[in-house]
Amino acid sequence: MQPSSSNEMWEGWSTMSNQVYSNPKVNLLMKSRVVQYLNGHPVVALAVMLFCAMAAVPVGLFVLFALVTVILSAVSFLFFEGFLLFVGVVSLTCVLMGVAFFSVVASSVVAVFYVAISSVLNYYYPHLKKIETELYKDSGDEMTHNSTQ
Repeated sequence: MQPSSSNEMWEGWSTMSNQVYSNPKVNLLMKSRVVQYLNGHPVVALAVMLFCAMAAVPVGLFVLFALVTVILSAVSFLFFEGFLLFVGVVSLTCVLMGVAFFSVVASSVVAVFYVAISSVLNYYYPHLKKIETELYKDSGDEMTHNSTQ
């Protein structure tokens, strides 16, 4: 039973090998100088194969490290930009609230001064109010007189 099983396995292997070698790209690669040299020197071929196999892990780890670093730097950049935007929005909000508070206080002070000064002027100079109302009446009469013409 063993010999027939190994023969079947050998036939399967040779069929698969023939399929691979019948590919035009593989056929072109097999005709290259490097592959021709490695076919003639199996010890060098083994060393190259061993080097490629052993170099795959460090190269893979380095590529993984590079990808993780790039992803983390992009994510941290986004978080940092978000934090800076948050700080800017909070600062802008504080400044605008301060400007609003200042404008309310300043307009209140101006209104208080206006009321106080007008009441003081009305108390000490009541005749100014009479002159003002007469001027208003005169200008109103002129306006109605001009509008009727």
